Amino acid sequence: MSHLSPASVSTQAFIKMLPKALLCAAIGTIGLSLASCSKSENTATDSAPTNKQTLNLYNWSEYMPQEILDSFTKETGIAVNYTTFDSNEAMYAKLKLLDDSSQYDLAIPSTYYVEKMAKEGLLQELDKSKLSNFKNLDTSFTNTKVDPENKYSIPYMWGSTGLAINGDVIDPATVNSWNDLWRPEYKGQVMLMNDMREVFGMALLTLGYSGNSRNPEEIKAAYDKLTTLMPNVKTFNSDASRMPYMEGETTIGMTWNGEAVIANNEGLTSLVYKYPTEGAILWMDNFVIPKNAKQVDAAHKFINYLLRPENSKIVSEEIGYASPNLAARKLMPLEVQNNPTIYPSKAILAKAEFQEDVGDDALQIYQQYWDKLKTSR
Repeated sequence: MSHLSPASVSTQAFIKMLPKALLCAAIGTIGLSLASCSKSENTATDSAPTNKQTLNLYNWSEYMPQEILDSFTKETGIAVNYTTFDSNEAMYAKLKLLDDSSQYDLAIPSTYYVEKMAKEGLLQELDKSKLSNFKNLDTSFTNTKVDPENKYSIPYMWGSTGLAINGDVIDPATVNSWNDLWRPEYKGQVMLMNDMREVFGMALLTLGYSGNSRNPEEIKAAYDKLTTLMPNVKTFNSDASRMPYMEGETTIGMTWNGEAVIANNEGLTSLVYKYPTEGAILWMDNFVIPKNAKQVDAAHKFINYLLRPENSKIVSEEIGYASPNLAARKLMPLEVQNNPTIYPSKAILAKAEFQEDVGDDALQIYQQYWDKLKTSR
């Protein structure tokens, strides 16, 4: 199933590829995607800085502690205008269409989108002389296949997508496979990520295919199987995927491991995160600077600020995801370092599969089936 061998997982797994999807559509559907994505966007501007410089950050929802934004502004005088997206498709389409407007100075796409955007000339090269804290990163996450020498990207967080079960309602011991989501008794109880690649990746894995399949027949087979899951599906959510579980709207489904950690910390201690027998979906998210960014120096300062061990530690512990910052991990309590939900074992990683760029042709096929799946509900 996975293209990674057990022997290579510890260091080479992350070098092969990958955090929390695809092209918003091919050209004909980008406008439609932007319309839907805009509903989930919001902005939050920090308190007034000591100068007039503002860094425009484009990031996933609930994916940067306010403490970090405030402390960065206090130290540098640079305000942070924080705008969110809920999928790689939305981020890509927005940057591609608005690139000339210089609307964003820093964005955080998943790794396979870094490769795509770099190829399309949407990113500018980083100035490593301004990133003195780059040395703190675990080399397992740097110099990857998708971005050799980290010319365009700096690792931020990595994690997985797996099963979420409310143990107060369902015995977690009875749920071990992605296929369990299809059980008739879970009608109207399942939550799926609002993410095309993750949902199709999950379905492909249940069929014994790669979650990165480019085969039209395999993608159609995944779509056909997903149509039979729809009676069980209550909602799609990628803004804050823990909330449907915390609010009692759903009892079982998908989630990101960090969201499960946050849910436990916020009181839903019965929410259990499990790595499915077919394998989890793995990803890594990264800092990039859009081609026409105005505040390039401020963007470098923010990246370098986040690469400080004490700051990377704050981020990882608050948002619940694994840090690629080796120096930061050494500062964390042992219960965090040894938490298998955050840092899975080599055996788990050996069965997992990282998201990869499948190319535009396959992407259009995924998008067509995704649109059909969502509109047929």
